[in-house]
Amino acid sequence: MPRGSKNPFGRKSIHKKGSPQAAQNASASASSTGAGGYTKASGPPSSFATNLVSNNKKGEMAMVPKPEKARTSSSTFRNFKSVELVKLPALKDTPPKDKPELFIKKVRQCNALFDFTEAVSELKSKEIKRAALNELIDYVSNNRKVITEAVYPEVVNMFAINLFRTLPPPENPTAAEFDPEEDEPTLEAAWPHLQLVYEFFLRFLESPDFQPTLAKKYVDQSFVVQMLQLFDSEDPRERDFLKTTLHRLYGKFLAMRSFIRRSINNIFYAFVYGHLRHNGIAELLEILGSIINGFALPLKPEHIKFLMKVLIPLHKPKSLSVYHPQLAYCVVQFLEKEPPLTEMVVNGIFKLWPKVNSAKEVLLLNELEEILDVIEPEEFVKVMGPLFSKLSACVGSAHFQVAERALYFWNNEYLMSLVHENSKSVIPLVFPTLYKTSKTHWNKAIHSLVFTALKVFASMNQPLFDECSTKYKKNQEEQAKKLTDRKNVWSKLETQARKNPLSEQVSIPNPRMPTPMPDVIMKTPSTGVIKRDKDGADESGDTDSIVRRKSQLPRDPATVSALEDYAKTTEHHLT
Repeated sequence: MPRGSKNPFGRKSIHKKGSPQAAQNASASASSTGAGGYTKASGPPSSFATNLVSNNKKGEMAMVPKPEKARTSSSTFRNFKSVELVKLPALKDTPPKDKPELFIKKVRQCNALFDFTEAVSELKSKEIKRAALNELIDYVSNNRKVITEAVYPEVVNMFAINLFRTLPPPENPTAAEFDPEEDEPTLEAAWPHLQLVYEFFLRFLESPDFQPTLAKKYVDQSFVVQMLQLFDSEDPRERDFLKTTLHRLYGKFLAMRSFIRRSINNIFYAFVYGHLRHNGIAELLEILGSIINGFALPLKPEHIKFLMKVLIPLHKPKSLSVYHPQLAYCVVQFLEKEPPLTEMVVNGIFKLWPKVNSAKEVLLLNELEEILDVIEPEEFVKVMGPLFSKLSACVGSAHFQVAERALYFWNNEYLMSLVHENSKSVIPLVFPTLYKTSKTHWNKAIHSLVFTALKVFASMNQPLFDECSTKYKKNQEEQAKKLTDRKNVWSKLETQARKNPLSEQVSIPNPRMPTPMPDVIMKTPSTGVIKRDKDGADESGDTDSIVRRKSQLPRDPATVSALEDYAKTTEHHLT
């Protein structure tokens, strides 16, 4: 199904109805799990329970019933049991002594799952669950001392049942990276309920009554791993809620911080060195940006390893544009905390510099300028050689956007102040390319920017600028002289060879390149189309013509004959 047709959520997945016994087993599995709603061995609550043993003949495999007609479902394959919810009394109208019990009943009521791909099914129960979730959000936000010890397992279990699920395969796994400006995201059909579950869990974590010491029994490492798996969701709204939720967990559970960082690193390793496809890289980098900001000094070896083994290789994938702003922010955060890492980072980026991807070059030039904004003068001296060699190559690029972005570096006042202090080393590196580009580049806007850069260098150190200009002109004259001398030497050798009496018996190949192409005579545009015979000769006799070079394709007699027959058939039908 194409996006935007019939199904407004852009997702089509197969959902098979099982037997009623299977649905009962599915709901029983949700209630028989641990306090967190899932076990470490089996993962999140599953609705795939199937009665494989026949009731009639013990030990024999039961026949799986033939699935009914497939229907669209949300972003997971589940068997939904038809549940009829009963509206419970409102919390605000209940006596204080009964509120804790009613609160838990409403949380359990929200464990019911519904199929949102069928818009008109179970409307009453869906509305009851939506109202219960809204009431729970309001109750936790506006009341104190409502989160008791008995509430923790129920809330975590409800969160796990509603959200932990197996994500479907991508809609188009061979497509290019997602472009937020042009592509429409794939949305989750069950979002009306999932959004409220996320909001309730966030209010639960942010409540002043929340106690991490009690919650750590249920929010364990398995919980975190399954939450990180949801970052591959194609719905950007869900990834945004996951980002905020994981950040709150990182702040609340100090003992799990190292595990959360390692788990995120594993996702990055799989992305960079594995399948190179993941929807949540930008959100995970955004979380790490705030985490890096809180690192204590000096940085630990594991943090430096993360920078060099994860963040730098993340510059390599083709989908860099999707998450580059967050990646550049993380790199700059590291360099602000540990300036001596600048040389390693800059050289690492240069090793991954693209050869033919101009859009990626522009992104990396943006990042380089952000790095230069926070660089220390002593670190600039270490990288100015490779830095301006790369800038020189970018200025000479035939792609005007790359050249334009590189020339914008001359508008950076802080960078120019550093260049002024090291002008004797920088100007000779860049001057030849600037001068050549000013004479040969095809884009007029580039000419203007090059003249501005040359003017900056001239005002910075006029004697050195004149020396570079003289040296460049001298080198050009020497190059021209070398070419002339080489041509003269070959001409003398050819002349002497022809004077040899044996030259008439030996053919001397012509070393000149490229090989001359046949002349094609064309009429000027004002005189009309020229007529030719079968051999390609001009029949008009006109001398007013233009000569140009053009490759001549071999003529296939069979093709010419077929074209002539086709032309005759066409004329016959027209007459």
